[in-house]
Amino acid sequence: MAQEKKGEIGRRQFFRTLGGGTAVAAAGLISPVSTNEAQAYDPGNEETKARYRETDHVKAFYRTNGYETLKK
Repeated sequence: MAQEKKGEIGRRQFFRTLGGGTAVAAAGLISPVSTNEAQAYDPGNEETKARYRETDHVKAFYRTNGYETLKK
């Protein structure tokens, strides 16, 4: 292993420093807190209605896969 000169940093130390600086910069971008309150999204009646329908092909799937035996 070669001797490092005083004042120089090695390859591993360089990448440690680079990674630490990146983490600090990312934390600085994330930390500003928004002063606006979050608004709730109301999906309305159209998006919350039931969509499941037990059609003939669904019943056939249940019958062929043995789900009818699970009914009580």
